[in-house]
Amino acid sequence: FTELTQGGELVASKREEGSVSKGMQIAVGAFLVVILLVWFGWSQLEEGAFVYYKSLEELRASGEMESAARVHGFVVAGSIERDLSAKVVRFHVRSTPEGTPASMEDFLPVVYSSLETPDLFTDGAEVVVEGRLVGSDRGTFEATHILAKCPSKFEAAPGGQAAL
Repeated sequence: FTELTQGGELVASKREEGSVSKGMQIAVGAFLVVILLVWFGWSQLEEGAFVYYKSLEELRASGEMESAARVHGFVVAGSIERDLSAKVVRFHVRSTPEGTPASMEDFLPVVYSSLETPDLFTDGAEVVVEGRLVGSDRGTFEATHILAKCPSKFEAAPGGQAAL
């Protein structure tokens, strides 16, 4: 601390014993912030939060069962079933949009354990489902999140001309 006399002269300037300098306080605070950021980044990496989505083919080729994944696809028309008593939504996802040929192997059954779906979640919607592939053989995807893509406002008109 600093003491001044009545005349305005500096008499003594000393720090109390046991007190920590401002520089040390800032260094300790910055170190704690860095530790928290590293911990948060590591925890997100472990959960797969920085992973982009896979296609249905990539998911099946990887053969990863019970591990977190994000899968991109299109909702099969007429496949959405809402079970109000069980509070689940069941649907199928395919790798290509409606109107293109697909085999039954192209479908992935999905179970979402909530009735709250995005507004854009409809037949034919482009979606990314986040969750785990469970079961044997082809398996069922247990989704924890559903992301629905907004349809494009700019689509090619017949003849290759862009329409607004």
